[in-house]
Amino acid sequence: MTGKCGAASMLDTFDDTFDGAAPELDAGEVADVVRRWLDHIVLDRGHAELTREAYARDLAHFVGYLRRHLGRVPTLADLSRLDAKSFRGFMASRRASGASSRTLARTMSALRTFFRWLEADEILRNRAILAVTLPKVGHSVPKPLTVEKARAVVDGGMAADLDWVTARDVAVLLLLYGSGLRISEALGIKAKDAPTADRDVLRIVGKGGKERVVPVLPVTVTAVARYRLMLPYALEPNGPLFLGAKGGPLSPRLIQLAMARAREELSLPDTATPHALRHSFATHLLSTGADLRQIQELLGHASLSTTQVYTEVDREHLLKVYDAAHPRA
Repeated sequence: MTGKCGAASMLDTFDDTFDGAAPELDAGEVADVVRRWLDHIVLDRGHAELTREAYARDLAHFVGYLRRHLGRVPTLADLSRLDAKSFRGFMASRRASGASSRTLARTMSALRTFFRWLEADEILRNRAILAVTLPKVGHSVPKPLTVEKARAVVDGGMAADLDWVTARDVAVLLLLYGSGLRISEALGIKAKDAPTADRDVLRIVGKGGKERVVPVLPVTVTAVARYRLMLPYALEPNGPLFLGAKGGPLSPRLIQLAMARAREELSLPDTATPHALRHSFATHLLSTGADLRQIQELLGHASLSTTQVYTEVDREHLLKVYDAAHPRA
């Protein structure tokens, strides 16, 4: 496929918080195959629903780009004829729309996985994407909250006169900070598996279907019990523990908004997100002497190298303390 797409600026920006809109997939054979693949990564590969949402947006952007470029709905035959230049053109259009290197890297990784699945399922074979270099993503160090700030976030909702929605949000945030859960993991807890006074551990299935057991703090057990007592809806044993205002599954976006309100009320930095509470969990454990291997197990990391990034956070903290305290620093 040759030529340039003149509609790159029309592409919607998509950021890592899922705020951006993505073009809808058109009806057609490509859309049908994409939906089959999305079902596959959740049902067969054990990916979380949030991963499915992100990949769905990535593929919608890609198919939308092809449609604008071709002037029609793309077909599977079009996908089989794509060359490396086509994928680079798509990356350029996403970059022009404001997508970050991290977003682009995830998008291209999703496309690689998609094309590998197409080949494995004998739908089509095209390895041109393997000739495209993934964008370089700068090395980022987690930005945890201080112990005081993290405590303020969760303690701020411990008043006795809370409404049930606030009680719910506090329980979720305590699971993120007290047990190191990802937001998708906290919202994926079933009612029958809720922590109680007699069950102070959770069995969590994380990324890639990796299972782990995490402890639950007594304050979290209390917060969950308070939320359940105040909840105006009946919980189904196999349904979600945390419900939205209308009784359906709770959206991660509402927890992000709750954290945004905490940022404003407590004058927290913009980096104070729900995921920062998970970072804080790991960093605070490390600073008080926890072993990296133990933290790896609690976080559900497949590789110790992923957990080791927290040693850099701890090192930065120690250097700041040294600079502030040493008389010759």
